[in-house]
Amino acid sequence: MNSQTVLTLGSEAVTLLLMVSLPVLGAVLVVGLVVSIFQAITQINENTLSFLPKLVVAVLVFALAGPWMLATLVDYLRRMIESIPSMVQ
Repeated sequence: MNSQTVLTLGSEAVTLLLMVSLPVLGAVLVVGLVVSIFQAITQINENTLSFLPKLVVAVLVFALAGPWMLATLVDYLRRMIESIPSMVQ
């Protein structure tokens, strides 16, 4: 295994990590921004008001995108395990 292979595997892993985490992080970011704007407009400073909607949206996104996320991660892991013999040579 040379350094180019290690860099390629690392780059692929980081890209996969970003791709899988983006739906949840994006949805929570948008909801957090909307709740923050609402709190600024109404001058309500309640921590639960910002936490609960983000939690609900994160659970919904995991419920909707979870199968795709899991399938993507399992496929990547399967490819990595199958490529071990060719890397050891």
